[in-house]
Amino acid sequence: MATQGQITGNRLATRTKPRPAANKFPAGRFPIQREIQRLEDELSAYNERLAELEGEGHRGHAVEVLKANAIDFARQIDELRSLLIAPTKKGGPS
Repeated sequence: MATQGQITGNRLATRTKPRPAANKFPAGRFPIQREIQRLEDELSAYNERLAELEGEGHRGHAVEVLKANAIDFARQIDELRSLLIAPTKKGGPS
């Protein structure tokens, strides 16, 4: 059985690497993936800004609003990803 390593530290404080251009999808052919990428880019920008503000010691209302928006982006990404998962049928139609 394979086990996953534990994630430690503040995820907001870690920088994400920009994705290579090869992962970009043509908008006309893959609209859901394109929207997911747009939301992931926005989420990344929010996380970077949050890390900057928290690194500077900010703990005010603006930080809370950024966190709420980041959570909303993550929720939207999850909803779109769930659309890409097609249920598999076992044994044919019932």
